[in-house]
Amino acid sequence: MSRPFLKMNGLGNDFVVVEARSAPFAPTAEEVRAIADREGGIGCDQLISIEPTPDADAFVRFWNADGEEISACGNGTRCVGWLLMQSNGKDEAAIETKAGRLVATRAGERLVSVDMGPPRLDWTEIPLAQAQDTEALGVVLYEHASLMAPPGCVSMGNPHVVFFVPDIAAAPVAEAGPIVERHALFPEHVNVGFAQIMAPDRIRLRVWERGAGLTRACGTGACAALVAAARRGLTGRSATLELDGGELFIEWREDGRVMMTGPAAVDFAGTLP
Repeated sequence: MSRPFLKMNGLGNDFVVVEARSAPFAPTAEEVRAIADREGGIGCDQLISIEPTPDADAFVRFWNADGEEISACGNGTRCVGWLLMQSNGKDEAAIETKAGRLVATRAGERLVSVDMGPPRLDWTEIPLAQAQDTEALGVVLYEHASLMAPPGCVSMGNPHVVFFVPDIAAAPVAEAGPIVERHALFPEHVNVGFAQIMAPDRIRLRVWERGAGLTRACGTGACAALVAAARRGLTGRSATLELDGGELFIEWREDGRVMMTGPAAVDFAGTLP
């Protein structure tokens, strides 16, 4: 059966969003890869389905381009939040995910804030294969002069490791990213962030996403970078994150919850074959 979809993006991090509230949608890993393929398919970083649930506006599932289902996607949640608010006519939408309940609110014209919940900081919650201080890991993950400062680890419903680098332009993002992603310390693999502190309230960030590679933006990666930086005293508890695709504003509130604010855009509509 053919099924309509929307192609959306958050700062260039792009998604194929499928409506699955009227009919079930259960793609195989092979089908996800075919949809995400930029040569023969539609092309996207993540596939998203919007499903029914009695306790929220929708239950949302995410798959990376490699076919693996994941628990969280910040930019994708923001895009879905915008769609749900357009549908329900309200300025708020409750979204259930495998990572927990998230709430999106309208923050301006095509701007959406998402309460991403509290970060998980214990090594068992990332998860790591062995006990580590997640504020500053005690193992070398990749041999390179710019990556010698111990990275930090944060889970935002999905695992992140964040390297603090002196010059983002010289950081070996494409070289180190795929190797660190599959390092033995990370049993579920890991998203790899490379962050340059520009000011106490500004961070330049690039992210190698597990299962997707280098993307123009990563919402949970931006949240993780701010939390990791604030834990080390490198920034305050709020900052603008400069990503390849644009800017996100991240705040780690005093109540422990992380707020992410940024744009959502619709690129085009189509029908899955």
